[in-house]
Amino acid sequence: MFRTIALAASGLLGATGVGAAAASSHTGADLLGPYALIALTHAPALLALGLFAQSGLQMAAIAALTTGALLFCTDAGMRHFMGTGLFPFSAPLGGIAMMAGWALVAASALFQARD
Repeated sequence: MFRTIALAASGLLGATGVGAAAASSHTGADLLGPYALIALTHAPALLALGLFAQSGLQMAAIAALTTGALLFCTDAGMRHFMGTGLFPFSAPLGGIAMMAGWALVAASALFQARD
């Protein structure tokens, strides 16, 4: 289940990240630059995790990274296109989730190295 979520989120973030990058460069939309950055850095990470994750820590990293990136990008996109965010503090909450996800990736490597 986590692998399917990671692969689906990877495709969604990759496709919308390219669109956000193009829109940002052509229109100067300030909110779409960070959207593109988050989407296009997390899409390949989620792709790799979706294809190769084996441990529980890596599955938790998938959940945290997916949740965080989707929260952040949805909030940024809504602020740009609709003038209002997803909900108060959704972008910072997404950022915290992404930081936790990357910490889980690091932890999974440290614990795997002990085997």
